[in-house]
Amino acid sequence: MANIRLQNVSVEFPIFNANGRSITSRILEVASGGRLDKDPSGRVLVHALQNINFEINEGERVGLLGHNGAGKSTLLRVLSRVYHPQKGVAKMDGDVSSLIDLGLGINPEATGRENVFIRAALLGLSKSEVAARFDEIVAFSDLGEFIEMPVRTYSSGMQLRLAFAVSTVIQPEILLMDEWLSVGDENFKHKAEARLSNLVNSAKILVIASHDRELIEKTCTRVIWLEHGTVRMDADVKKVCSSYFSQ
Repeated sequence: MANIRLQNVSVEFPIFNANGRSITSRILEVASGGRLDKDPSGRVLVHALQNINFEINEGERVGLLGHNGAGKSTLLRVLSRVYHPQKGVAKMDGDVSSLIDLGLGINPEATGRENVFIRAALLGLSKSEVAARFDEIVAFSDLGEFIEMPVRTYSSGMQLRLAFAVSTVIQPEILLMDEWLSVGDENFKHKAEARLSNLVNSAKILVIASHDRELIEKTCTRVIWLEHGTVRMDADVKKVCSSYFSQ
């Protein structure tokens, strides 16, 4: 049974060489919602998440709301196991797939073929699993013979198509998204939307961060509102959206 459980989770980032630099400190305050501190050695710390507690059960579609710097992306990276909390426990039961950093692991000097295996390995697929689905990935990406060319020769749209095709080849139990993806030209966008909808519908748990009220209300069954790295509200969609968007 897919499940996510966070207990007293906190994430901090040390900022080196920030002491005595008022301009840098001011920028950090704006970017982090003012949650700055210092450790015993005097090093500046950004408190990205503080004492986060919640549980998400199978069948739930959870939206993350919050202004820029509220902690949404940091939380998604904790759930995808990219960040490990300095305090508390984050437990994810089920296969996790993240559509946050599509370009993660893409090497511009390597060919498209090589990058398929690199990116897929980061998603937890074995070499034999990738080989078995390689033709499917290439066909979906519409890259044709360019799959044998270095990625640095690709347009930005071609790079996105490659990354999307690899990242969505698996059917995860827990799907994490930072906004709804819109990839490529009109022809590719239609089949990308269809594949994305299929992923969302088949996932046992969906967690999506967005500023789009219509998307949240249409897609989610529950919303967590983050503010300054803490949970301000965790309730049904209508209640949270009414409070958040009326600010």
